[in-house]
Amino acid sequence: MSVAWDDIGGLVDAHERFLAGSRVESDVRGSVLESWKRCRTAGLRPNQLLVPYAPDLTLDDGFLSAADPVLRDLAVSLSEVGMAIALCDARGRMIRRLGADTRLLDRLDAVSFAPGFDASETVVGTNGVGTALAERGPVYVVGREHFADCLQPFACAGAPVRHPLSGRIEAVLDLTCLRDDGDPAMVRLVREAAHRIEARLLEQATDRERALLAAYRRAGREPADRHQPDGRESGELGRIDLAVLRERAEELIASPTQTLDEVALTGGRVATLLRRQVMGAAGELGVAVEARILGGPRVRGLGVAQSAADAGLLGGTKPAAPLAPPFPVRPVATSVPVVVRAVVQSPAPGPQPPETVGDVLGGDESRLLLVGEPGVGRLAVLARRRLELLHEAGVRIGTTLDVARTAEELTEVSVGRFADFVAVDLPDAVLRGEEPGPLGADTPLRRVALGAVHEESHLWGVGDTVQYVATTPQARALESRRSVLEPVLAEAAGWRAQDPARLERTLDAGVHSLITVPLRARGATLGVVSFYRSQKPAPFEDDDLSLAQELVSRAAICIDNARRYTREHNTALALQRSLLPKGRPEQNAVEAAYRYLPAQAGVGGDWFDVIPLSGARVALVVGDVVGHGLHAAATMGRLRTAVHNFCSLDLPPDDLLTHLDDLVGRLDRGEGWEVDSDQADSGIVGATCLYAVYDPVSRRCTLTRAGHPLPAVVHPDGSVEFVDLPSGPPLGLGGMPFETVELELAEGSQLVLYTDGLVEDRVRDIDAGLDQLRTVLAVPGRAPEDTCEAVLDALLPARPADDVALLVARTHVLGPDQVAQWDLPSDPAVVSRARTLVTEQLAAWHLDDLAFTTELVASELVTNAIRHATGPVQLRLLRDRALICEVSDGSGTSPRLRRARNEDEGGRGLFLVAQLTERWGTRYTAEGKVIWTEQPLP
Repeated sequence: MSVAWDDIGGLVDAHERFLAGSRVESDVRGSVLESWKRCRTAGLRPNQLLVPYAPDLTLDDGFLSAADPVLRDLAVSLSEVGMAIALCDARGRMIRRLGADTRLLDRLDAVSFAPGFDASETVVGTNGVGTALAERGPVYVVGREHFADCLQPFACAGAPVRHPLSGRIEAVLDLTCLRDDGDPAMVRLVREAAHRIEARLLEQATDRERALLAAYRRAGREPADRHQPDGRESGELGRIDLAVLRERAEELIASPTQTLDEVALTGGRVATLLRRQVMGAAGELGVAVEARILGGPRVRGLGVAQSAADAGLLGGTKPAAPLAPPFPVRPVATSVPVVVRAVVQSPAPGPQPPETVGDVLGGDESRLLLVGEPGVGRLAVLARRRLELLHEAGVRIGTTLDVARTAEELTEVSVGRFADFVAVDLPDAVLRGEEPGPLGADTPLRRVALGAVHEESHLWGVGDTVQYVATTPQARALESRRSVLEPVLAEAAGWRAQDPARLERTLDAGVHSLITVPLRARGATLGVVSFYRSQKPAPFEDDDLSLAQELVSRAAICIDNARRYTREHNTALALQRSLLPKGRPEQNAVEAAYRYLPAQAGVGGDWFDVIPLSGARVALVVGDVVGHGLHAAATMGRLRTAVHNFCSLDLPPDDLLTHLDDLVGRLDRGEGWEVDSDQADSGIVGATCLYAVYDPVSRRCTLTRAGHPLPAVVHPDGSVEFVDLPSGPPLGLGGMPFETVELELAEGSQLVLYTDGLVEDRVRDIDAGLDQLRTVLAVPGRAPEDTCEAVLDALLPARPADDVALLVARTHVLGPDQVAQWDLPSDPAVVSRARTLVTEQLAAWHLDDLAFTTELVASELVTNAIRHATGPVQLRLLRDRALICEVSDGSGTSPRLRRARNEDEGGRGLFLVAQLTERWGTRYTAEGKVIWTEQPLP
C-alpha cells in the first residue's frame, strides 16, 4: 500500500489547525505557509471559491510566436505521463492548456482550471500559477499544500516567464498532474521551458539591445579579486552601504540639474557621487555615476556647478577603466547603459585639506553597480516611491474593523503623496454591514471620507449624499466596474454635468485631473474612490491609474472585511438586545435599575434579570458567558430562558443552580442534537451565575453563586458589605453542590449584582476593582439609577474591554397592614372559621368585591390541606399588586389539576380554584409546601 507524502506527519491536520489560528511553522514549508497567510488575508475560504471567467483571453503575438514551439516540444516530451501544460498571462488567467489525458482534463475542468479562468493566488489560493506570480519565482505545490480543498488532489509546478531585457513577468508556465504522479523534478522542467521561451524572446530584440546586454554580461565575468591601493578587498562595502549607494545614484540620475552628491556610509566613511555622460563604442549615449569612498575626514561638498567644472568631468568623458562587479549586478532597465562605479580608497598619509575638488573622483579601480538608460533613473525613483506608498498602505489601511475609519485611512495614505484630494463614497448599506447590491448612476452614495491638502476644494463634504449622473466618471466606473482616467477635467463635460456651478468653483481652486476607481472586493462593488490632483501641474497618467487601482484594491478588501464584521456585530447585538430584559417587570419587592455595556470587541454573554415570584417575592439574576459574538449571545439566551423556566417551578436557589449546571453540562457535550445533523454545538466553554431571592414580607434574601463575583450590600447608613458567599464552581463542571447564604436586609438596603468586567481588566486586578467599587457605593440614600451612573462613571473606561452587566435593587417591605396570617389546627371544623377570617380581613382592606371568590378559594385550599396533608395549616393573605392567598402545610405532596368525571364526588375543588383566580401554583419549603393563588385587585 502506498501513502502520499503529504498524508504522513504534520500536513494531515496542519491545514485545519492553520485555519483555526494555531501555529504550524514546523509542519509546513515556509513558502507554502507564507502563501496560506496571504490567502487568509485575502479572505479566501478553502471550501468556497468563486473563480471569475474572462472569454477571449490572449497574449501578445510576439510572445506567442516565441512560446508556441517550446510548448509543442514540451507537450510531446510529456505525452506519456499524462501531465497538463498551462500557459497563463501575467495576472494568472489561463490562456492555453495542452496535454493531459481525458481523466485529468475532466478533473481540471471540474475545478475551473481551464482557459479563461483566473488562477491567481487571491482567487483560488496556493497553486502553481498564482503562487509563482506572488513569489516571482518557480514553485512546487502538492496535495494538501494547496489552500483550497478542491485543488488538493493535484500536484503542480509553475515558473514565471520574464522579458529578458525589461525583467517584467510576461506570463506563467505551469505543469499539473494528479498528486500521486507528482515529482519535484517538475520544477526543473517548467523552469527550463520558461528559460527557452525567454531565449526566444531575446532573439526578437534589436542588434543594439543585444549588444548592450552582451557587454553588460561580459563586464560581469571579469575578475573581481583585485585589491584596492590600501590593501582592502574591493568587496568591502557592506550590503547596506551598497543599497544606499544604489538608491542615491538612482536619484542623481533622475535629477535634471544635480551632478554631484555626498553620501554618509557606515564606519564614518563618506562617498562622493558624480554623474557624467558616457558614450559606448557604437555611439550609445548613457550616464555614469562614479563614487569615491574616503575612510578619513569627511569631504565637504561644494556647489554643483563649481565642483563639476573644477573637476573637469562634465561633457562626453568616457569611463577610464573596465567594469568588473564584485557582487551581483542589478539591471535597472534596457537599451542605454547607466553605470555607477564605486572606488574604495584610504586617505593619503599626512594632513588632508578640508576641501578638495580636483582629486575627488580620481583613481583607476571601479566596480559596476547599476546598468540602465538615462530616463530609467526617474522611473526607478518613481517605482521605488510607489512601492513605498503601497507598503505604507498595506500597513496603515485596515487597522480597525470600522468601515468609515478604513476609508479615512485610505485618504490619509494617499493625500500628499499621490493625490491632493481623495474622496470615498459608499452606499449606506455598506455602512450598516449589508450587501451593497448593484450600484449605478441611480444609486445614492454617502461621502464617508474626504482627504484634502486644503479646504477650498468645493467638493462634497463628509456625510453628504451624492447621486452621480450617468455621464460622470464615477457613474461610469460603477456601471462598467473599470477605472476611469480624466487627465484634463476642464475638458470633461460629463464630470461637470454633476453640478456645473459647484464644479466650476472646484476648477477655479486648481483641481485639474481625476482618477475614479470602483471599490471592488470578492466580486462585489462597494463604492467608488475619486483621486484629484491640483498642486502638481502634470495630469494623471496611465501609470498613476495602475497605482490608484492597487491602492483601492487593497483598501477594498479591508473595507469589505469591516463591512462583514459590522454585519456580524449588528446581528449579534440585535440578537442580544432581543434576549435581554425589555423594561422593568411589575413587582413591588425592590426598586431596580440596571445597565448593560457591550465590550469594545463586540457583544458578549452577560445578562441580568428581575423575575417576580409567588408570594410577592422577586428573583435577581446576573450571569456571564465567556466569549463574544453570536455564539455567546445565543448561549446567554438559552441560559436566561432556562432560568425563567426554573423560576416558574419556584425552585430553591441552590436547586435552581444545580439544574442550570446540569443543563450547561449537557449543552457542552452537544446533547440534544440529532445524530445525523451536520451542526454541532461549539460548547459554552464557561459560564457563571449569581441568583438571589428576596422576600419583602420577612425581609430575608437567599443567595447562591456559581463562580461569580461577590455581591455587595449597601446598608441604609451607607456602609458597604461584600456578602461572604461560598463560591461554587462555574456552570457546566458538575459534581459539586451549591451553598446558599440567607441575609436579613433592612428596608432601603441596596443589593448590587454585577459581572467581572466591572471590577477586573488587563490593567486592574479584581481586589483593586472591589476596593474602588466599595468606595463608590458608600453613599447613603442614593437612588438605584444614580448608583448605576456613579459606578459606571468611576469604574469603566469609555470603551470597556469586556462587556458589563450591573443590577442595583433597593429593597422594600410589605408592612403589617398588607399582611394577614393565621395558624389553623388540622380540624375540618376550622374551615368555616377560615372563611370568616378572610371575609373580615378583606372588609378591613376595602376589598369586599373579592370576598366571595377569596372565601371560596380559601375554603377549598384549607379543606384540601386538612384532608390530604399533615401538620399544622397556615393561611396567609397578602395585599400587593394582586391579592395573594396562600395555604401552607407540612406535606411534600403537591395537588394536581384534573378533570372529574360525572360520577365522581370529588376532584372539582382545585379546578374551581384555577378558574376563579388569575394564577395559582405550588412552591416547596423546608417544612412542606405552599399552595398560592393570585387575583387582580379591582
